[in-house]
Amino acid sequence: MNHDDLADWSKRAADWARDYHAGLRDRPVRAATPPGATAARLPAHAPERPEPMEAIFADFQAIVPDAMTHWQHPRFFAYFPANAAPASMLAEQLANAMAAQCMLWQTAPAATEIEEVMIGWLRQALGLADHFTGTIHDSATTATLSAVLTMRERALGWAGNTGGLSGQPRLRLYASAQTHSSVDKAARIAGIGQDNLVKIATDDAFAMDPAALDRAIAADLAAGYRPAGVILCVGGTGIGASDRIAETLEVAKRHGLYTHVDAAWAGSAMICPEFRGIWDGIDDADSIVFNPHKWLGVQFDCSVQFLADPAPQVRTLGLRPDYLETLGQGQVTDFNEWTVPLGRRFRALKLWFTLRAEGLEGVRSRIRNHVAWAQEACDAIAALPGFQIVTAPRLSLFTFALTDDAETEALLRRINDDGRIYLTQTRHQGRFVIRVQVGQFDCTREDVMSIPAVLAELAGITPP
Repeated sequence: MNHDDLADWSKRAADWARDYHAGLRDRPVRAATPPGATAARLPAHAPERPEPMEAIFADFQAIVPDAMTHWQHPRFFAYFPANAAPASMLAEQLANAMAAQCMLWQTAPAATEIEEVMIGWLRQALGLADHFTGTIHDSATTATLSAVLTMRERALGWAGNTGGLSGQPRLRLYASAQTHSSVDKAARIAGIGQDNLVKIATDDAFAMDPAALDRAIAADLAAGYRPAGVILCVGGTGIGASDRIAETLEVAKRHGLYTHVDAAWAGSAMICPEFRGIWDGIDDADSIVFNPHKWLGVQFDCSVQFLADPAPQVRTLGLRPDYLETLGQGQVTDFNEWTVPLGRRFRALKLWFTLRAEGLEGVRSRIRNHVAWAQEACDAIAALPGFQIVTAPRLSLFTFALTDDAETEALLRRINDDGRIYLTQTRHQGRFVIRVQVGQFDCTREDVMSIPAVLAELAGITPP
């Protein structure tokens, strides 16, 4: 295949993509293939000689689409969305064509500087203070790991990277039970350890109790441990809970602790000023992560970390051997020093395209619709006999259940086997509950209101 062939096949792929998206409503949302079925359709060994692209593309069409769960389906209400607006898809094609390694300013000047400007655009759009700068990671897991590593080094006087952790004081991290599992993973990878991630009690709204945090830090200090940092959440994955940001940050700052706020999903909603009350006090955080690839239409992967001061993270993660020096230039930003991987993709391009093509008001309108439609669907489910709303909508996420866990689990299996909508589960206060999360970029009110209709039908009841 040469570049002339690529030009032709790119057009054919774009036509396929258009038809694929046009027909998504006619497909079941979740793949129905059993484990191993796709692998069984592939040869056991790579071909020795080139094969014609006609055959390759035909196999793609025959094997892949029906064996995929369709994340761009307008009735995907399961996990947080991974949206992909058309402008974002186009930008990805262009970034893929250039295939740049954007690790340094000198290897990708435009990528570096567009990234810096996009961070500024998003900071303003979310109403954050001017002192924040930031970078783009692949996912919130990497951003959180970067923050936790910074907490570790700062607490150890920057000695962990060079001397290792053996013989160092026992470090402690603090978070609520509503934080994402990526926080647990970061504690493990950073060498701090799962047992040293202290889950702080929550209040009636499932937000971290600031007084309980203060007591836990004091107790660890008395025991000879060394507190390192606090991780808070805004819009937790399970039920969308948010910590009391201002009060909790005040406790952390009083103890001199570094702070990181995981707003991976809900951060996008802060583009709407009326929702910003859930993170009041956010400007006092040291680090914040949110994922434009969830709710802003910028396809995966694209996770933005805002930093009040990048110096501690760069000191923790930066490593500049001679072959990575940029000779003859003044102060330039090399974003590989802000994150874990050396290699970096040109992620800022799809932010630039999407924000321009959709406009901030276009994105706000979508998010406002999703929040309103989620509340309407929640009210309709609450009216169904035998159904109970377990947690009320937080932005566009709520949970419901039947009276018995086994019945709820059986209903979820029927929902997802049916294929018209896709929902997932979590456990809340020991109870099996079903999550509804509205956020797919192209969904309509009719799509959202299909949720209570499908539930009623599968439960064998007539909606009121």
